[in-house]
Amino acid sequence: MQPIFDGEVDWSGENPGIYLKEDPDGPWTGLMCFYRVVYSPHGMGSGVVVLDEPNVAKGRPDVDNFCICDNQELARYLVENFFSNFAAFKVSPGIGALTYLPLTSVRREGDTRSSYAEVVNSGGLEVRMAWEGLSDRYAVNMPAQLGPTKRHDMLSFFIDAAEASVTIDGRPLRGKPVTRNCGGETKSSAFLAFSETWIKASG
Repeated sequence: MQPIFDGEVDWSGENPGIYLKEDPDGPWTGLMCFYRVVYSPHGMGSGVVVLDEPNVAKGRPDVDNFCICDNQELARYLVENFFSNFAAFKVSPGIGALTYLPLTSVRREGDTRSSYAEVVNSGGLEVRMAWEGLSDRYAVNMPAQLGPTKRHDMLSFFIDAAEASVTIDGRPLRGKPVTRNCGGETKSSAFLAFSETWIKASG
């Protein structure tokens, strides 16, 4: 491993997620992907992608499939080029029908050693994401051939959660965290991802 990567950094920041199922062998029933980007070609920004009905190709007002963001150009770039390729979102038609809403506030709560939350608001709409029972901590160096885009090496620090929830104005998304495949290992589908950096793979 070389100490400095040759490839161009496409973006870097935070990218926690909560992926929920009612039946571990069934479809995803609720998906959430939060981001706080410190660098990208489209500048900085924060936001959240929520799929209350992942298997329905509709947005608001029909269903709560939406993205709250403070930089829409960045949000669309992330959704199109990265989030849409994540395994849970790739099989969910709702990711292609998002309604984009302006972010009015975002704040974090708790402590990454035990429990943590992110709260995002768009006017009167509030999304609260909470991770409980934080325990398994691990660093990831994901080569492009094993990653979701197949074009980027990805470095990150993960903390898995035993329990997690996403609420929209107090109403919870259906389901509970299950397990997911991460680099050939079994990990929780509710996780914090910090120091995440996507680098264009050389060659």
